[in-house]
Amino acid sequence: MLITNDFEVAQPVAKVWEFFGDIPRVAACLPGATLTDDLGDDKYGGQVAVRMGPVKLQFAGTAEITERDEAAKRIVVHAAGAEQRGRGQAAMDVTATLTAAGRGTKVAVAQDLQLAGAAAQYGRGMIADVTSVLMRDFSANMAAQIDAAARGETVTQAAAPAGGLAIGLRAAMMALGRVFRRFFLPYQAPAS
Repeated sequence: MLITNDFEVAQPVAKVWEFFGDIPRVAACLPGATLTDDLGDDKYGGQVAVRMGPVKLQFAGTAEITERDEAAKRIVVHAAGAEQRGRGQAAMDVTATLTAAGRGTKVAVAQDLQLAGAAAQYGRGMIADVTSVLMRDFSANMAAQIDAAARGETVTQAAAPAGGLAIGLRAAMMALGRVFRRFFLPYQAPAS
């Protein structure tokens, strides 16, 4: 399943690219993600907790940078893991490409996601909603971290990631909004 998102950061491309080179800082911006080991050669061990509706899934696995293209400002990460309670597996290739956008940077993210087990039972809509919420929180946290570094502050002084329950609720609200638009907006009375 291919999911694409993009967001803008009010910092120049060079500064955002430098940030993407520090994987522990990048991981700290993603709600529910924790790096547990630096395995060397751009490979990391970690955990990700994601709430999909009423179910909280916790994956443990690895993430590895498989491509880092300085000229194109593109980085590709392959992540794979198993749900800690044996309820499935997930694998994902994430490609982030940076381009100039006015005085800031546009970050385009493409996620090729494969799920098996409990997580696979959720529809594309719910998975896309959760991913959308995670990307919004990630972009806000990343911008806060980059801005904090520009001011000379430490990483711990930047914004903290949102909790899993909040992500689940916001994704559910997005799904409800989609249902509302689909069923109620087409039935508006024509203008007189």
